[in-house]
Amino acid sequence: MEVTEVLVARIPVGNLRVPRAEFVSVWTTAERLAREAGEQRVLAWYPAGVTATCRWLAGAVVEDRFGRRPAESPVTWRSVRAFEELIEAEYLAAELLDVRRPYLLEQQPGWSEGIRATLRWAWRRQGPPPLTSSAEVASVVPAPQAAVDSGPRGRARPDPARPPHSGYAPRS
Repeated sequence: MEVTEVLVARIPVGNLRVPRAEFVSVWTTAERLAREAGEQRVLAWYPAGVTATCRWLAGAVVEDRFGRRPAESPVTWRSVRAFEELIEAEYLAAELLDVRRPYLLEQQPGWSEGIRATLRWAWRRQGPPPLTSSAEVASVVPAPQAAVDSGPRGRARPDPARPPHSGYAPRS
């Protein structure tokens, strides 16, 4: 999705607690990283989480194989435009996402973190922006973890001595 002036002008004022220009910079970077990752055939869940959250906060209309529709909330998948009370509820749900859906940690590494980082920054004004404009795909894609032994169905289990999710935290 291209972040246009028309989209930016339609962002509801109450949906952001950071300067609009900073939000647009993060959103544009997330869209660029998601596009580049797709072109490189790399799964980049962190920028995808940031992108999904920005689209929802901005009230964007997305187009996919099902047609045009409002962007869904990134955690609860509500197809309702974001407004202040709903953003707060989504933030609280995002904080519990890894507990409620632990499979996301392995199957979509970075997705939950991207959502949380975006909502903490844009809504709660806590922490740094989730992405910087100079971010590259390699800096947001998780590094492969060394396999210790095979798990069920031949899947490798990560090394327990290595901290989870190392290698894809946004770099300043």
